[in-house]
Amino acid sequence: MNIRNNLAKSCVLAALVFWIITGLGFEESNMVLLVLVSFIPIFFIASLVILSTICSVFWITEKNGLSKTQVYKRYFPYYAIFTFGIAAFGIISTNFSIFSIAFFSSAFITTSQSWIWFAKNKQV
Repeated sequence: MNIRNNLAKSCVLAALVFWIITGLGFEESNMVLLVLVSFIPIFFIASLVILSTICSVFWITEKNGLSKTQVYKRYFPYYAIFTFGIAAFGIISTNFSIFSIAFFSSAFITTSQSWIWFAKNKQV
């Protein structure tokens, strides 16, 4: 697994989804700085979630001799259902706040795509 590349792609994807959903424009010069600075916490949160949930599943099952495709087919559907439930609960419990919608949607989309990137990655 090429973890660094996948984390970098996940960070960019999460930031793009978050800022597209919030709909904050780039008309003001200080918004561009805010978007760029937001990559730092987004990277840390995305890295923490991906390393603690997705990578740990691949590392543990690698010891059992399962291929990446087998791990993906076996565990991704349950992971997607679980994370969708958490995201839906988070959005509903915050009364559909635009920032909670952006946060939980970007988290769900990013982790789902990260599974695909880790499963298709040829490097070990």
